[in-house]
Amino acid sequence: MSTPELAAGEQVERRAERALFRALFDDAAVFPPGLTPLPQAVTDHVARQSNSYADLVGPLLLPAAAIKDFPRLERPKQVGVALIGRPGTDLILVADALSQLNENPDVTVAGVEIGWSPDWHQALSWGASLSIEVPRGPGLERALSDLQEHGDDPNPVQAKFRTGSTPSDPVPTPTELATFIRACVDHDLGFKLTGGLHHAISQTSVSQTSTRHTSAGVEDQFGFLNVIAATRWALAHGAEVPEMESLLCQRDPVPILDIITRMSEADASVLRAFFTAYGCCGVMDPIRDLAALGLIAERAV
Repeated sequence: MSTPELAAGEQVERRAERALFRALFDDAAVFPPGLTPLPQAVTDHVARQSNSYADLVGPLLLPAAAIKDFPRLERPKQVGVALIGRPGTDLILVADALSQLNENPDVTVAGVEIGWSPDWHQALSWGASLSIEVPRGPGLERALSDLQEHGDDPNPVQAKFRTGSTPSDPVPTPTELATFIRACVDHDLGFKLTGGLHHAISQTSVSQTSTRHTSAGVEDQFGFLNVIAATRWALAHGAEVPEMESLLCQRDPVPILDIITRMSEADASVLRAFFTAYGCCGVMDPIRDLAALGLIAERAV
């Protein structure tokens, strides 16, 4: 689907606070559905560091299995990366990959992402910020309560939730996502999202991956501005799941942009302490959306 546009004659009153979007878009180029070859992903990521929107892009996300090839790649400057161990990945493999990354002086490890399991506590000794992908359904509350117990640990621990479809699971419902965000706020937990957040405003898009859950090649996708708006309403107004769900489903950009542009820098700082980032396989897509909507100064990106 094309970049969102306002109706003729409608313009946002002012740009959004830049702090809302700084390091929001983690670079997941090597993951599906992008599947950019690792050498090209590194080259593209480094090239973006010299652009005016470099502050909007977070670290390059690397799967643990790809780390053995990473040290051999040419990197003309310092690279910030986050190490990804999808749910079910052996923690020993992730720990070994982290050790390899830490041996490279030109690599900054921004964090490690693994799935929640009875053994995830082993990662607390790794000396890295952790994002723990929590399960959907009945296990969600137990997992979040478990993470909350480590909120005062020296290295930050936050929750991670998958917002896109996989071969085994469909896109979460708006109720599921709203429930997750509301629970993170209630547990005073930061969170990041992964998968499915390709554009600013929620929409139905052509599916880029083939799964048994997509119908006629299309699926519903959440907008990252909708997520920001729903999180804002939870923080500032105590919104419960039904009201947040309505914001997550909103496809008219006007009411979402009204919420976005009314936030102050202080509001943005509080919100981003909760919604810290999300993984996106094509980081230029959301940045182009921000530019098209007039929320950032860049006009052509």
